[in-house]
Amino acid sequence: MIKKLSMEIVAKEEIAKDTVEMVLQNEYTSTHARPGQFLHISIEHHTLRRPISIASIDQQADTVTILYKKIGSGTERLAQYKVGEKLDVLGPSGGHFPVDLKPNSSVLLIGGGIGVPPIYYLGKELEQKGVHVQSILGFQSKEFVFYEEQFKKLGDTYIATNDGSYGQQGFVTDVVPHVQAFDRYYACGPQPMLKAVKETLKATPGHLSFEERMACGVGACFSCVIPTDTDKGYKKICQDGPVFAAREVIL
Repeated sequence: MIKKLSMEIVAKEEIAKDTVEMVLQNEYTSTHARPGQFLHISIEHHTLRRPISIASIDQQADTVTILYKKIGSGTERLAQYKVGEKLDVLGPSGGHFPVDLKPNSSVLLIGGGIGVPPIYYLGKELEQKGVHVQSILGFQSKEFVFYEEQFKKLGDTYIATNDGSYGQQGFVTDVVPHVQAFDRYYACGPQPMLKAVKETLKATPGHLSFEERMACGVGACFSCVIPTDTDKGYKKICQDGPVFAAREVIL
């Protein structure tokens, strides 16, 4: 259930170039959030809220960690908020990744840029369920890389950078041939990456989580729709997603 919440900033750090990690405290969200969901955050002097994926939760501390890139005036302003200030938030919003996997099954996680955080939250939950986790993380260059060590604690982790300044040069799909066999994949990132992943792994069941600009964030305005092969045609990323079965969406 989506609620309007007041969430206090308890920690904030820039962990890579233009990438901010922010820890928010709120018991309801830390208790009810699921991997793949997002927070819809109101930012001072900006009409539209910003959707930010959840990177992890700590139920003991009642905290939720989010990560975002400073790529516009909204996220630039969000990065200026200080520890101790409170944010006006709607959430947890959207659907979540299905985690109906048996222990000892194997998954491949694929994250591109700011699509990495929700994949990390998912990986932590799957690892705790006894699922074998492998991860491929894609970034523009070395200075944008984050959470590599955190993912390594979950399982084998591969890094790809566009310019080859760290890890393997190329795209996440270039790394796929190097991983071990897996039963299912999950991916989050920009739509061109998701399209390439879907095509590369078309023989394997998978789920895609979409990064998308949103207006209302609750399914009322139809600004974030995606075509599907179901009888419903278009679906709303904010309400029906942001997670979809790969076979369902048309890219």
